[in-house]
Amino acid sequence: MTIKEVARLAGVSPAAVSRYLNGGSISPEKSERVRKAIEETGYRPNPMAQTMRTGRINQVGVIVPRLYSDSVSQITAGASARLFEHGYMTLLGCTEHDPETELRYIKILQESQAAGIILMGAELTPRIAEVIRSSRVPVVITGQNFEEFPCVYHDDFHAVRDLTRLLIEKGRRRLVMIGAPETDIAAGLNRRRGAEQALLDAGLNASAMPYVVSTFEAKGGKESMEYLLKSYPDLDGVICATDTMAMGAISALREAGKDIPGDVSIVGVGDNWVDTVSVPGLTTAHLFFRQCGEEAAGLLLDILSRESDEPVRARQIRLQYLIVERGSV
Repeated sequence: MTIKEVARLAGVSPAAVSRYLNGGSISPEKSERVRKAIEETGYRPNPMAQTMRTGRINQVGVIVPRLYSDSVSQITAGASARLFEHGYMTLLGCTEHDPETELRYIKILQESQAAGIILMGAELTPRIAEVIRSSRVPVVITGQNFEEFPCVYHDDFHAVRDLTRLLIEKGRRRLVMIGAPETDIAAGLNRRRGAEQALLDAGLNASAMPYVVSTFEAKGGKESMEYLLKSYPDLDGVICATDTMAMGAISALREAGKDIPGDVSIVGVGDNWVDTVSVPGLTTAHLFFRQCGEEAAGLLLDILSRESDEPVRARQIRLQYLIVERGSV
């Protein structure tokens, strides 16, 4: 049984069967006909034949900046599950935030004939952009909105704007922010701008808000909070670019004898599992990380299902967010 025979039985083109198998775009009516044909014939794709025909193996590389992250694990899980449904295995590479390692992984995956790459991007340097642009295999980026490439990203600006508005509504005026490196456009720059916009909307001086750049670890959040407490002892609200930073900041506030939320309110971004068991629970913006991975895999599968001469449009998908209010405000 071949893919052409399945297509003939279903009354569709072989390309339509390929798109169905790879999770690509196909109408519900055609999808049902292909499903029935596959069920009747027991057809299963031959991995070796696919490799010989396409010059690639059914493996997708997922390149991540770090492993010890709830958001990274959720994105990876979502992508892996979606890819596995369509016969693809996942290869994982960790860069530890090193651009050179990121470049090496992209090149290695191309040379190993991987079908595609999902890159959890942070910084789009000219070198990385050129490597992606010239890549022989499709690359989908998560977490950032790089308009030239297929991306799935979060609405970081509005999420932090709404969190900051919540603090202002609670009567907090002496706000400080623990931010991420601004080479990371999403977590760094966009989240900072969201906080500043909320201050401007409330008629407050956004440029006067104390701002410290932290690493992504809880240790960085704690050290940043310690510095802010010494420099601005009357602060009454803290905006953190991530939940992990916020957990470190909470530790520093407690050690300083501050009551949360009596003396200081604090918010983060992400909605990690630890937010629900910390005391008090952390008010945060829930970002749909698993959906991010699933959508990225879907974009990649759609590209892989296209004919070789069919143009690929760089689609960007922006995900929604939810403000989750807990005891920290």
